[in-house]
Amino acid sequence: MTTAGSAGYGAYRLDGLPARVTIHEVGPRDGLQNEAAIVPVEVKAEFVARLARAGLTRIETTSFVHPKWVPQLADAAELLDRLEPAPGVRYPVLVPNERGLDRALERGVTEIAIFGSATETFARRNLNQGLESQFAMFAPVVERALRHGMKVRAYLSMCFGDPWEGAVPVEQVVRAGVRLLDLGCFELSLGDTIGVGTPGHVAALLDGFAAAGVGPERLAVHFHDTYGQALANTLAALTKGVTVVDASAGGLGGCPYAESATGNLATEDLVWMLDGLGVETGVDLTSLVETSVWLADRLGRPSVSRVVRALGPADAGGSD
Repeated sequence: MTTAGSAGYGAYRLDGLPARVTIHEVGPRDGLQNEAAIVPVEVKAEFVARLARAGLTRIETTSFVHPKWVPQLADAAELLDRLEPAPGVRYPVLVPNERGLDRALERGVTEIAIFGSATETFARRNLNQGLESQFAMFAPVVERALRHGMKVRAYLSMCFGDPWEGAVPVEQVVRAGVRLLDLGCFELSLGDTIGVGTPGHVAALLDGFAAAGVGPERLAVHFHDTYGQALANTLAALTKGVTVVDASAGGLGGCPYAESATGNLATEDLVWMLDGLGVETGVDLTSLVETSVWLADRLGRPSVSRVVRALGPADAGGSD
């Protein structure tokens, strides 16, 4: 396997970029929840451990959602019991409601995420709530979590476009995002759930949040690569001061409630770009590629990451 990352060909900085970016790895949760087959819990545990060894320090591990809705994550409690936390690594989990929070507290989880919507239709399809009523559902979850000393992150989906409603106004996204932050969440991840965003749209949305008093230090970005725009959109966000980027090892993932949502931005592709820009991540690209090749073999199909395909063996993931 080739070991050189993009910085092996020279690192060339662009003006206005942060010195360091934190990658919020979502592969074990957002990635594997979209798999057709159930991935064995021992494979998930090893996947998380390998990601930590590769230098990722924020690894979203699973979700305490009802197994009827996401059977791929029905083993959440068992997975957490199997984990051996690495020093300096955070292992947040997604919780959809108070029952999910109860289960997280039972397992000693210290960091959670909630998942909101910027549109009415997706809120009803994904949360069984309206655009307004979702905040009343989240409020007691966040309040209780904070009372127990937890950190709470918020996701906001459909920030750029909705498959049922079309274009989503920037002002509507900002209002929903501010509502989530006002509940007490420390960070808001802006999701391009169906991958229709473009760099100018990203800049306009971040400017909208800035005008509402929310700076880039409280925001993260979460891009899907449906139209090949994820890296360009990420670069646009970085020029606006964002320093936290969600990504999924091997480009795993999508959204089980939005059929047009394809895979997440691949962590390897993100690291390759950032290495070449001289932006620190703390991630060892060779180790990360090896991890995605290992997982692809167990999933029985190649990784969609361009970097994994370029650096990994030609037959990686071809068979189970």
